[in-house]
Amino acid sequence: MPMSVTTRPSAPQALIAPVTAALAVGTVVLALLFLPEGRAAVGVWLASTAYGHCFLVLPMAMYLAWDRRESVRGIAARPTLAYAPLILPVMAAWFVAERLGIMEGRQLAAIGALEVLFLSLLGRRLFTALSGPLLYLFFLVPFGAFITPALQQFTAGFIAVGLHVLGIPAYVTDLTIEISAGTFFVAEACAGLRFLIAAVAFGVFYALLNYRSPKRRVVFIAASVIVPILANGMRALGIVVLGNILGSAEAAAADHIIYGWGFFSVVMLLLVAAGMPWRQHPAEAPAAVPGRASASGAAALWPAVAVCALAAAGPAAAAALNQRIVPAVMAVVPALAAPRGCVAGPETPPTGGVAVRHFRCAEGALTVTLTVLPLHAPPDQLQRERLRLTVPAGADDTSISVLRGVDTGSGQWSLIESREPDLLVAAAVWVGGQPAQGGLAGRITLARDSLLQVTRVPLLMTVAADGPTTMTEVERRRARELVQQFVAAQSGLTAAVAAATRVAADH
Repeated sequence: MPMSVTTRPSAPQALIAPVTAALAVGTVVLALLFLPEGRAAVGVWLASTAYGHCFLVLPMAMYLAWDRRESVRGIAARPTLAYAPLILPVMAAWFVAERLGIMEGRQLAAIGALEVLFLSLLGRRLFTALSGPLLYLFFLVPFGAFITPALQQFTAGFIAVGLHVLGIPAYVTDLTIEISAGTFFVAEACAGLRFLIAAVAFGVFYALLNYRSPKRRVVFIAASVIVPILANGMRALGIVVLGNILGSAEAAAADHIIYGWGFFSVVMLLLVAAGMPWRQHPAEAPAAVPGRASASGAAALWPAVAVCALAAAGPAAAAALNQRIVPAVMAVVPALAAPRGCVAGPETPPTGGVAVRHFRCAEGALTVTLTVLPLHAPPDQLQRERLRLTVPAGADDTSISVLRGVDTGSGQWSLIESREPDLLVAAAVWVGGQPAQGGLAGRITLARDSLLQVTRVPLLMTVAADGPTTMTEVERRRARELVQQFVAAQSGLTAAVAAATRVAADH
């Protein structure tokens, strides 16, 4: 008589469905918790050509995981609560980045939270086997823009040395190279960031796909960093040399970004060709490790719940602090002096925390905007307002420098120049009536005031040169001089700002 036999699935097979479900639900919960970070990242992917490759990162990570399917076949998932507390330092880092207004830090922490979720549900051994594709997800974060000034300086120096070796007379000042054929400016687009970021992402993918030796991976990834930087220097030097041959800087620089991508593609193909002889065969699949039987899917449920619950602590704390933000009103507008040759336009009363003043001068026109920021607001609100006033939508290149020839009593001014469309703006910030420090130090000051509820009103002042959306070098020089003259004429500005912000704090 035939008999039916029911076999109980092995522990690894029994846990596949619960672990997969827990990973899916946990990922969705984390995506909702860090939705602002995700939206900001996608916005950068769409707006910047330097990060367009980020749309390919997830498919590339999935392919890397698929490529490792045989090597992980015998490794069982080991869900455990032991790794869930690792989310606490990750959330601490997220909270610090949120208070400092560093979106890239928040996004990196969000990916870190996802890594902790995978570690808690897969276990150490399986996570280690899949660490390549899992850690590759960090390339979803559009980071690296902070190295643009250093890349600009390197490119300008490379051009200067190259012109000297080739015997082409040139006058180099900071990021500007002048030759007999015209003037070249090493803008952000010429720094090679877009090439470097894409090259590093591809280099890591190629190394993970083709090498098993850590040394070979490190060497190829290092080459993916060094070669694009040097190649971009060669590309920029070639444009200047071409301008010298053609006798026209404009003709040589036309469509240089498009040509740059073609040059970059050739460089990467050569790099891949150089790395192909050193490829290694995939690792052999390890022997299967018997797993302990699990009565239910609870082994996968509780680690996911713990990670998501602890991850919610960071956004919850930030939301609680943001409830204490108090809008500021500009009741008194600091008096502004019209420099020689300029006439102030009719004054309009401030609207909420914003006051706008116009000046017409012999060399052009200026628009001055004064904005008081809310009390106890984190630095990101100030950064958003500053970007809105100083960088036009769709600007191709932006450079920031210190505004020269200005007395410190008028504040600490920076000069922001954008191209395509062109805009030239000087900006300064005061906190509690005192000139604010720039960079990380200024962010720390505002974050401290937000945490400790210090009543000090931040004020942002911008001076924009009104002009055409495309400026010639002569028009740009005149606009720069006009902005500098206006700021230099504001003697006693800090005292006037201090009085205005005291009134704003009282309101």
